Amino acid sequence: MIAVFLTPVYLLFQYYILSWIFVWASSLSPALDSVWFRAPAAVFYLFLAFSPLTGMLVTKNPFHHMFKVIGNLWLGIFLYLLLFVLAFDGIRRLAGYLDFFGYRYPSSIASMPRSLLICGGIILLLLVCIGIRGVQRACKITVRHEFIVLETCCRLPKLDIVLLADLHLGCNSSMKQLQKLVDAVNRENPDLVCIAGDIFDNEYDAISSPERACAILSGIESRYGVYACWGNHDVSEKILAGFTFSSKEKREREHRFEQFLRDAGIFLLEDEVRLIDGAFYLGGRKDPDMARKEQDTRLPVEKLLMSLNRSVPMILMEHQPKELKKAQSAGVDLLLSGHTHNGQMFPANLFLRFFWENPWGILKKGSMISAVTSGACVWGPPMRLGTDNEIMVLHTTFQKPYASGTNIPPDSK
Repeated sequence: MIAVFLTPVYLLFQYYILSWIFVWASSLSPALDSVWFRAPAAVFYLFLAFSPLTGMLVTKNPFHHMFKVIGNLWLGIFLYLLLFVLAFDGIRRLAGYLDFFGYRYPSSIASMPRSLLICGGIILLLLVCIGIRGVQRACKITVRHEFIVLETCCRLPKLDIVLLADLHLGCNSSMKQLQKLVDAVNRENPDLVCIAGDIFDNEYDAISSPERACAILSGIESRYGVYACWGNHDVSEKILAGFTFSSKEKREREHRFEQFLRDAGIFLLEDEVRLIDGAFYLGGRKDPDMARKEQDTRLPVEKLLMSLNRSVPMILMEHQPKELKKAQSAGVDLLLSGHTHNGQMFPANLFLRFFWENPWGILKKGSMISAVTSGACVWGPPMRLGTDNEIMVLHTTFQKPYASGTNIPPDSK
């Protein structure tokens, strides 16, 4: 639905940017103000502008993969190109009306002074620097350590949890980057590894080597194993610029996703809770968007946890950091989420708090702690600016001592 709404807006902005490119080119040389330059320039620009759509429509590799990669990179560059041109245009209009440069805003944008040439050059330089820096940053993995205390008892003195999310295995992922991620996780020697959704990027066939990716992920080492829940992108469907199309038709489950996790030794929890080593509960919820598309039901969190022993720590994976109050009221001690990517690229990270109670990091909600990671990889544009790909390590201790006489159920739900 979002893709349908944004398409006409996107096309309008493409016309706006292309018009400005022609104006800037003409300020470089009168020879560039001819059809001999404008025609091939327009074709090349439109090739980039429509590469996200081409990547969706062309389904056979290697062309599908090529257009997806080009389209994703273009979307990141276009975001900043649009922001810079809008800022430049707005400042010039304001300056013109205020006679700041000694003239009023001309009736023809082609009659602007030499400052147009200078500003165009600055914008081009900034785009190159941002593109290089953004791609470089997207290839790095930061290990973020958080020290938390849960207000409950546990027979374990501490629990080191590695929280991952948003691997988005697909066109943007490389086996080298995935191996770096696994190596970084293993260096932390975790007790438990939790993957809070969006393991895939909607397309199983977009993974360059599923067998190798599976083998790499199977190398994650932890005391209690690796567990995961689904995210909204773990559904096989066509996407345009990272967004999906609404449909009343039922989405069929991509069973290769499930088989991939089994082969990698990752335990999937779908509205399910397990008792781990008699010490703590670990649960995973179905993603609401995925459940809706598959016309499946999702248990309310209070029903999912209603029969559990409240004296045992409850850790719950929920891809989207929603319903924090309901989770806290249901008895969750630690809620593990991803989804937001912390905005991924500046300035999106500045606006997340308007949409999410906890967009990133650690939030205390009553007796519950919400932990939201910015994600291990990227979504859409293969760029990071102002945010990081991260592994969140939760060094967890417990406020109350364990009562030796506590009765713990012998098995999970």
